[in-house]
Amino acid sequence: MDYVKRIRDLREDHDKTQTEIAQLLGTSQTMYARYERGANELPIRHLLTLCVYYGVSADYILGLTNEEK
Repeated sequence: MDYVKRIRDLREDHDKTQTEIAQLLGTSQTMYARYERGANELPIRHLLTLCVYYGVSADYILGLTNEEK
């Protein structure tokens, strides 16, 4: 599983909109949607923010492990 599916699944599991997550990251909804589609690569700073926000490891988001922590 790649990170584009993981970030979408995490967002949906937390009942958040793309706009809410984009605001958290300090970017536009359009750009965040591009991350979820894999059209743009997710910057490391955004990866770190999402890890803290969702309480998961970077390895989990990147698909290197199925364990969230």
